[in-house]
Amino acid sequence: MTLDAIDKKLLTFLQQDCKQTNKELSSKLNLSVTAVYERIKKLEREGIIKQYVSVVNKEKIGLKFVVFCQIKLAQHTKEYLTKFESEVKKLEEVLECFHVSGEYDYLLKVIVGDMDQFRNFMVTKLTTIQHIGSTQSSFSISEVKNTTAINIR
Repeated sequence: MTLDAIDKKLLTFLQQDCKQTNKELSSKLNLSVTAVYERIKKLEREGIIKQYVSVVNKEKIGLKFVVFCQIKLAQHTKEYLTKFESEVKKLEEVLECFHVSGEYDYLLKVIVGDMDQFRNFMVTKLTTIQHIGSTQSSFSISEVKNTTAINIR
């Protein structure tokens, strides 16, 4: 699907605030409410809009300790990769997991309340996953930028 200029503006507005009404969006886009509704439905059907979420303030719910864990597997077989990925998807503390190139195989973004909770996560959950050769963790000092919005050109 090729996005036109209106689709791109619509996606930008929805990323800023997906709770805007079709009427509000129609006013911003100079389209009818029905046209906005149809465009949104088309973007959803095509999988361009995957889901709608609320961004939660992690400090307000006591989850302010962000850790980036680099994981190196013992071997790079399909079985080891598949098993690791299956297990890491089950860990609620892991917000993001990327299979990466370089010295390590995976990069995880983990969020917990404090260092004690992170230690518990490492000891009772992460390092119990089979086939992990080594881990290396970096702790966030401060959050410089955090966005979910994609710049649509």
